[in-house]
Amino acid sequence: MSKNNAKDVLNAVSKKTGKPISENAIKKLASTVKPSTLQSETQLRQLIKQVSAVANVPVSEATINDIIQAVKKGGGNASSIESLMKMISKR
Repeated sequence: MSKNNAKDVLNAVSKKTGKPISENAIKKLASTVKPSTLQSETQLRQLIKQVSAVANVPVSEATINDIIQAVKKGGGNASSIESLMKMISKR
């Protein structure tokens, strides 16, 4: 993801949630994500909860389950992650 795309995502999330999100907080969180994170349901569930906490937006268990299923189905590639973000932003 290019630097401009990353800022666009950060701005979109901030606009959608109505809450400012620190770029440093996102970078710190992103630095902990490894390919294996997307393969482990436990790690993925923990990541979703961390993102929820950073964004200060509650995420229901049903939404967490939907996200996990979407990631498993998409395999974690860039286009599936983009689709996932669109799915989440519609909630």
